[in-house]
Amino acid sequence: MLFNSLEFVIFFLLFFLFYYWTLNEKTRQQNIFLLLASYFFYAWVDWKILPLLIISTLIFYGLGLAVFQTENPYKKRLYSTLGIILGVAALIYFKYMNFFIDSFRALFESIGLQTNWHTFKLIVPVGISFYTFRLLSYIIDIQRGKYEPEKDLIAFAAYVAFFPCILSGPIDRPNTFIPQLKAKRKFDSALAVDGLRQILWGAFKKMVVADNMAPIVNQIFDSQDTMPANRLLLGAIFYTFQMYGDFSGYTDMATGIAKLLGFRVTKNFNFPLFAQNISDFWRRWHISLTSWLTDYIFMPLNIRWRDWGKWGMILAIIVNFVICGLWHGANWTFVLWGFYHGLLFIPVILSGAMFKKSKMITNQWGLPVPKVFGRMLLTFSLVTLGLIIFRADTVSQALGYITRLFSVSLFSTNIGEYDVGRIKVVLSLVMILVLLCVEWFGKDKEHALSDVGIRQRWVRYLFYYFILFCILVYKGAEHQFIYFQF
Repeated sequence: MLFNSLEFVIFFLLFFLFYYWTLNEKTRQQNIFLLLASYFFYAWVDWKILPLLIISTLIFYGLGLAVFQTENPYKKRLYSTLGIILGVAALIYFKYMNFFIDSFRALFESIGLQTNWHTFKLIVPVGISFYTFRLLSYIIDIQRGKYEPEKDLIAFAAYVAFFPCILSGPIDRPNTFIPQLKAKRKFDSALAVDGLRQILWGAFKKMVVADNMAPIVNQIFDSQDTMPANRLLLGAIFYTFQMYGDFSGYTDMATGIAKLLGFRVTKNFNFPLFAQNISDFWRRWHISLTSWLTDYIFMPLNIRWRDWGKWGMILAIIVNFVICGLWHGANWTFVLWGFYHGLLFIPVILSGAMFKKSKMITNQWGLPVPKVFGRMLLTFSLVTLGLIIFRADTVSQALGYITRLFSVSLFSTNIGEYDVGRIKVVLSLVMILVLLCVEWFGKDKEHALSDVGIRQRWVRYLFYYFILFCILVYKGAEHQFIYFQF
């Protein structure tokens, strides 16, 4: 049930009317209804994976109470460690067991031993990476004394299964989200209008930008062996915009839907296309995951290896990003992608720019000065190069793509023909330009359409209608959100 599908529109309208019309300010009843709707939404994907979500919720609810209530330090650590082991074990079993089986099969067959593991495949539960990280942060924060366990099982379960965020985040922390579940909620027209604007922009990024890029990107990556380098470059750039439009578009829609229900979820994107170095990029991209990894992986490792100075920090950041890569899936390409991003931090750390925020210096026309633009272009290029690895099915395929990319055909002026049509390629370039312009002039706001800066109401609404027109007329074929697979 995609956010941009008719099924979801019908589901949400029925839910929304009952949520506010009948249950307005009835917090307990709203939470029960929200939980049931979230389970229905999750079961719509595949009802067989719903029991795992429910069982995980009950286990961590009980462990949270046990960690908090026991005064024995040994038992407290035992319960929290058990929770961490169970969470990590669930991820390893469902997300990585196929990876281990395929790796061992390839190893055995490389030395002439035949196996019968080809047909053994596990189904990866949708959203397991996201809700498991919520559960892990819950139990770790209780063990650290940062958060008291939630005694209201309904509120806790609704936090874990909150349907706008269950499939692809953001990864909200319990101390910011659960208090909102326990507060009275009535319809807030200003928040709802802002939510609708954010949904509109998210739909544009997903349906117009990402979905139109998808067939072009698929064609180029699937035929990379026969493509000239200039076409491979176009495919890599388009994939970066497809990934950004798809994931940030989902996040905008999820955030907007949450606002319609009276919730503010964690901001997950802060205009990362305008980042000036790799550290700045990760402060802007998938913020909830970055902050989670920083708090629970990087900082403990950095403290442990602090005697090694900057090289200890470098080692901690590389381990952090390898884990980040593994979080995305069980493939050596994700490991290599994470290692690559860890390496990109080395000059940033050695120069002392790791924790410095980059200033956005502009000229009198509001455009970045050449020095800033150069940094942005370099960062974009490095991220795009990494996404080639991220997109590839195998490491050899990724390295082959990159090798062919840096060839003399890169400078050819002939971009050739496309199965999807040259007009669609040109249209996609125009939509990228629209995306960049709108986000640039909205970069200092909460989201691109939160304040478009147009005083005349009729002009502002004309702009909204233009975005809606693009969605209705130029939307691409429906594609599943990329991050649903993670």
